[in-house]
Amino acid sequence: MKKTMCILMTVFMAAGVLFAQASPTAQTPTASELLRRVDDNEIFTTIEYAGQMIIEYQNRRYLKTMRAWGRANNDSFIEFTNREDAGTKYLKKDGRLYVYSPDTEEVMLISGHMLKESMMGSDMSYEDTIENDTLTNRYTPAITGSQVYAGRDCWALELTAKKRTESYPKQKMWIDKENGDVLHTEFFALSGSKLKEMTLLKTETIAGRRFPVEYEMRDMLRKNSKTTFVMTSVVLDKPIADSVFSQRNLER
Repeated sequence: MKKTMCILMTVFMAAGVLFAQASPTAQTPTASELLRRVDDNEIFTTIEYAGQMIIEYQNRRYLKTMRAWGRANNDSFIEFTNREDAGTKYLKKDGRLYVYSPDTEEVMLISGHMLKESMMGSDMSYEDTIENDTLTNRYTPAITGSQVYAGRDCWALELTAKKRTESYPKQKMWIDKENGDVLHTEFFALSGSKLKEMTLLKTETIAGRRFPVEYEMRDMLRKNSKTTFVMTSVVLDKPIADSVFSQRNLER
């Protein structure tokens, strides 16, 4: 999923689940056409929203709240507002991810092996949030059939990474034929083991277009674990000042 697992979520990683209303077509699209639609159908230039991240892990439940801003696929800023994490901030800028901790009052660049660690105890890693390139550039697609997922008629699309450096060498997508939503995505290791899966739970009509506001991520390597991400008060395509995506704002 493109830059996916965005999220944070839709700001960091959810570009991969944002799709405009698809135009019905009388003929079967090619795999390349389908993947190009996934890449092209990102529907916001900027986004601002309030969010909830509900983490369920080993029979315990954690609720994290946040405010978030994003611009295209490159810049994002998130500030957590729940009591335990209040003041923790993330800045994604120029393909790099920074975190500010109010406990240490320091900014840290997240890099190297740290990128594979869980982000805020969720089912997403830091690595999931920083990819900026398109799926078309990164993967070779193939349509594996027409399947029904969650009662919807879908194209099943399989992606194979062009480079060995990809975090997920293979992906599988179920794309709704009627509206273009990516209803479900599975992420695989080179061995074929399924590492993660993401499921679209809810869309709403915002500014006259379909928009995903709730989805679920599961890390298959964590037992009894899932993370649900919910967006509210979504504002699209409203200008956002450059200062929002700055180191100064991160340290403020």
